[in-house]
Amino acid sequence: MADVTVVLVHGAWADASSWRSVIKLLQANHIDVVAVQNPTTSLADDVAATKRALDLIEGPVVLAGHSWGGTVITEAGDDPKVKALVYVAAFAPEVGQSTGDQVGAYPAPPGLGGVKDNGNGYLSMGLDSWIANVAQDLPEADARLLSAVQTPLGQSTFTDKVTRAAWSDRPSWYIVSSNDRAVSVELQRDLAARPGVHATELEASHMSILSHPDAVAKVILQAVAAIA
Repeated sequence: MADVTVVLVHGAWADASSWRSVIKLLQANHIDVVAVQNPTTSLADDVAATKRALDLIEGPVVLAGHSWGGTVITEAGDDPKVKALVYVAAFAPEVGQSTGDQVGAYPAPPGLGGVKDNGNGYLSMGLDSWIANVAQDLPEADARLLSAVQTPLGQSTFTDKVTRAAWSDRPSWYIVSSNDRAVSVELQRDLAARPGVHATELEASHMSILSHPDAVAKVILQAVAAIA
């Protein structure tokens, strides 16, 4: 099989740079990496951005998503070049299900209390919640930086329903963040327990891609090795 490219999809209130520490580790292992810059305006818009990135790649792909990015890769991962999926503290809806459906099926984590309605169809995450609930295992200065550079999240992202479930017919890996205060840990464990999923659990906040990049990169490399 041709050389594998890893495509990384970021989560809500974030951008592609949230993967920066993982990218460095993958590149140090001579892996080609593309980090998608999603607008986080709707599922359709983010899937379109991810598919544009996939269109530029010729060989096989491991597609990884963090948080909301898990919903995006669930829909966009039906591309025939995508041979494996990696979910990191991520949503992974079934066909006909939305991210909001998965959120609502479990007790609300503390981080949801920090979500603010901007009054224009977009949502933001409050600074205090970034520090206490989203990136609590990072230095406070880093949490403040993440808050400052966050991109608004379209409200429809919670109600947009998935029409494809790429995880249903592709090998998948799931990394649970056991100290997550932004996405239900119980939800993550249930998704990681789906048949055939390769599960890993980290003592990490929601931002494991920054606080535990070595462990996240290791799982992605396992996915690469499995399809290479």
